[in-house]
Amino acid sequence: MVHSYTGGMKRNLTVQLDDDVIRRAKVLAAKRGTSVSGLVAAELDRLVADDERYEEAWRQARKAMGDATGRGGRAWQRDELHDR
Repeated sequence: MVHSYTGGMKRNLTVQLDDDVIRRAKVLAAKRGTSVSGLVAAELDRLVADDERYEEAWRQARKAMGDATGRGGRAWQRDELHDR
């Protein structure tokens, strides 16, 4: 199950950015009617949610592969594949 965390106690996080990035982020935030902090928080939230969805999909795929029955017909033995 994927959990999206959007509430609860908020804490400060210090990030060091180039002056030009900060200036451009302020312009972008103003265009979107939010703050730079809001932009960063939304993007980090999106990244974390994407990663959680990926991890869940990977777990489901691994389980499906583990549960799958063989479809190749014959089960080869090591010695049959390598001439000795």
